[in-house]
Amino acid sequence: MNNLPIGIIDSGVGGLTVLKEAIKQLPQESFYYLGDNARCPYGNRDKNEVIKYTVEMADYLMNKGIKLLIVACNTATAAALDILKKKLPIPVIGVIKPGSLAAIEKTKNKNIGVIGTKGTIDSGLYPFMLKAERDDLNISNLSCPEFVTLVENNEYKTDKAKKIVTKVLAPLESKNIDTLILGCTHYPLLKPFIQVALGSHVKLVDSGKETISDVKKVLDQMSLESTSNLNQNQIKLLTTGNLDSFKSIAEEWLNLHDINVEKVILGSIKGEESKENE
Repeated sequence: MNNLPIGIIDSGVGGLTVLKEAIKQLPQESFYYLGDNARCPYGNRDKNEVIKYTVEMADYLMNKGIKLLIVACNTATAAALDILKKKLPIPVIGVIKPGSLAAIEKTKNKNIGVIGTKGTIDSGLYPFMLKAERDDLNISNLSCPEFVTLVENNEYKTDKAKKIVTKVLAPLESKNIDTLILGCTHYPLLKPFIQVALGSHVKLVDSGKETISDVKKVLDQMSLESTSNLNQNQIKLLTTGNLDSFKSIAEEWLNLHDINVEKVILGSIKGEESKENE
């Protein structure tokens, strides 16, 4: 059990930001990463649809054999985390609670901003988590669906991305926030532009980074740490989408070369692809 990999699921490439942090913090562990690029983005989808897709990804990795599952997608965490915790016989960790707790620690003026997909923002889960810990906080929420598209299209370093980020974040300028939760794991790839748009005084909280700190604690508490003598991570990357696009982003962001990416087809994808091709 201990030497089984840790599973990470995401709607696309955004969860690679979580995997990158996991590689850094957990050098002895192995990982399966599954990105549902074929059906990304999740943010504007119906909640039941998000649950269905998330469960499909989780089941796929469970069949592969994993000891812990990280739901690296905020939208999927909001919709399906409780369902997966009841369904699966292994620990399941989402990205919302760790990010919320980190933001509370960082804020000085009690004004916290949250940016995410429409699904994440509409769920109200971040404000709920934040207020549950401190009811004197002022929370400013902003849906930024354009950001996921920029990252999935590998445009996150372009002038186009800079202009879009600046425009979309403009409503937060009057909110006097000193802390911003990047409530989507795609967003850290746009972090330089987000920081410039809001100013250096605003602390950015990467929920993925905070999540891996929680994973370390769970591995320790449940005695699930790897006992392997390997001195580097074993990583398997899987996607339901375009292999070349996924590989290009993964190699750049993870600073790995000649990595192998495998394409998988989940339960309902064939039907969707058929409809799109009609």
